[in-house]
Amino acid sequence: MKAITLRNLPPEVVKIVRKKARKKGTSINKAVISLLEESTGTSRKKQEKKTLYHDLDALAGSWTREEALEFEKALAAQRTIEPDLWK
Repeated sequence: MKAITLRNLPPEVVKIVRKKARKKGTSINKAVISLLEESTGTSRKKQEKKTLYHDLDALAGSWTREEALEFEKALAAQRTIEPDLWK
């Protein structure tokens, strides 16, 4: 991994980095890496949270138009509102 040297950091930035490091109980280096990953959208934490499921992939897009219309027709009866139940 490459090393980068940062010079002349604004005091506000230094304060934020130190605060983050102290809050997380990590080093300044890890805090800077974490802030850079978050700001560039490459955070490992974000990637770990994104869990993709492929359980129904075989079904997606596999219905014909006729099958989809038949399914919608079967659901229509379930979507009917009975006014007597809402009194």
